[in-house]
Amino acid sequence: MDVAEPAAPGEGEVLLHVRQVGFCGSDLTTFRGLNPMVTYPRIPGHEIGATIASVGAGVPEVWREGMDVLVSPYTSCGECSACRRGRVNTCRHNQTLGVQRDGAMTSYLRVRYGKLFAAPGLGLAEMAMVEPLTVGFHAAARGKICPVDTVVVIGCGAIGLGAVAGAAARGARVVAVDIDDDKLELARRCGAGETIHSGEASLDDRLRELTGGEGPDVMIEAVGRPETFRACVETVCFAGRVVYIGYAKALVEYETKYFVMKELDIRGSRNALPEDFRAVIEYLGRRTFPMQAVLTREVSLDEAPAALEAWSRDPSKITKIQVRIEDPAP
Repeated sequence: MDVAEPAAPGEGEVLLHVRQVGFCGSDLTTFRGLNPMVTYPRIPGHEIGATIASVGAGVPEVWREGMDVLVSPYTSCGECSACRRGRVNTCRHNQTLGVQRDGAMTSYLRVRYGKLFAAPGLGLAEMAMVEPLTVGFHAAARGKICPVDTVVVIGCGAIGLGAVAGAAARGARVVAVDIDDDKLELARRCGAGETIHSGEASLDDRLRELTGGEGPDVMIEAVGRPETFRACVETVCFAGRVVYIGYAKALVEYETKYFVMKELDIRGSRNALPEDFRAVIEYLGRRTFPMQAVLTREVSLDEAPAALEAWSRDPSKITKIQVRIEDPAP
């Protein structure tokens, strides 16, 4: 689809030449027509590596033409209850690029300079990997994870791997759970010390073995299934913390006595804060993240529809797809 080139950047804006864009699970859901937050037609894309093409008036000199940057794709109103508390990641009126508004799968994009992050030393593909990792890092922050904790992450897709990496970066003992051996191996490379194939072993029994019968201190759910939502509450230790990233696709029924008996902290985790972006940029700069293993496919814009179709047919084989946006034809 051809769209008009954006106008010159206005006050406080920059015009970006988009170079690399990652496909998110929300993009796959949108492709399948199942994303309730999307109206059509919609341009996808909110995992961005870009180059500043031009700078509008009032933009600080630190942002200059030719500079490679990444973007926080969220908006915040500054007035709702979340924004007033500094939790702008969960603004009541948030509009994420590629979801509630057109995204970055295009040659040029105009954004406010306050949404930019510099990442010296990172390549464009790494820059486009930052945003999905921030979601997991934010979940680790929501869980108040510290070095004495045993943390279980259920689901080792791109978001779950970010939670594994985020928890490991905080010094915790991390146990990754999935039903795919390849994804469990990726989780080990992202910082998990132990893994559980939940299709081959009882999750509850195995976690009690690993924790001396207590259960883990923190459980992070990154799948979005009723049974894993329940497993977190049932298996986490007394006085434990549960963090939900996934959206359950069906209603979830609980034995609510565990909420009170264990005096659990149960937290949602949405999007990410600026400090999460800075933490991931610093983390990727250490060059310990298995970038090439996590990046399953890198395709051209022309190849992107077929890549989405292949992902939809067999999602277990894909962790992350990124799309190269070539220079527009003269």
